[in-house]
Amino acid sequence: MDINELRGIHTLLVMAAFFGIVWWAYSAHRKKANDEAAHLPFDDDEVEKRTLEQEKTEKKQ
Repeated sequence: MDINELRGIHTLLVMAAFFGIVWWAYSAHRKKANDEAAHLPFDDDEVEKRTLEQEKTEKKQ
């Protein structure tokens, strides 16, 4: 077994790992988590609004 065969085996293993990760990331049971992650930038706005409202109520008291 020379170095080129090891390189070929390594390439196949890395490619299999890559396809495994892609399959896992886009599988149906990850849909909810992916949807939640997609909405994270918009959730910050809601948190910021609540924080500003809390600060306003604290200043009034």
